Amino acid sequence: MLTPTISFFELSKSSKRVAETLDKAKRLHVTRRDGEDMYLTTAGHDQQREETADITARLFAALMTTDGGARVILLALPAVFPWVRHLASEELRQFVEELTHAAQDIAELDVHANLHRVIAEWRATARTLADPELTAHLTRTLPGEDQGEVVVP
Repeated sequence: MLTPTISFFELSKSSKRVAETLDKAKRLHVTRRDGEDMYLTTAGHDQQREETADITARLFAALMTTDGGARVILLALPAVFPWVRHLASEELRQFVEELTHAAQDIAELDVHANLHRVIAEWRATARTLADPELTAHLTRTLPGEDQGEVVVP
């Protein structure tokens, strides 16, 4: 379903008409000139979206706790994230683990940003690995003395 778009000006000047549109559409995209766009939604629609995210996150996390479920997810990942083909087996395992933790953060903490961060970071890694010249450049031995392992802050 296509989400109708209105301007912030329309919202402020014709709130009754906007409310009627919202009742029908359940969700509106509100554009703003001087700020980030917003979405206006009904409470019921928002609750359904939250329940959908919660169930999906919990299902994903539960599947990852069994060998069969983990295998199914690993087989399905290339259809969802085609770029995972550039990841080594250990990197793929690490991606799935981080994805699982991020999904749990959604279900347990209502924190969605971690999922987006995990996907963006691993996609960037895959993009680097897909370019042999860039990978060679970034993994080359640096001249000079080795300063040792970098510790995590």
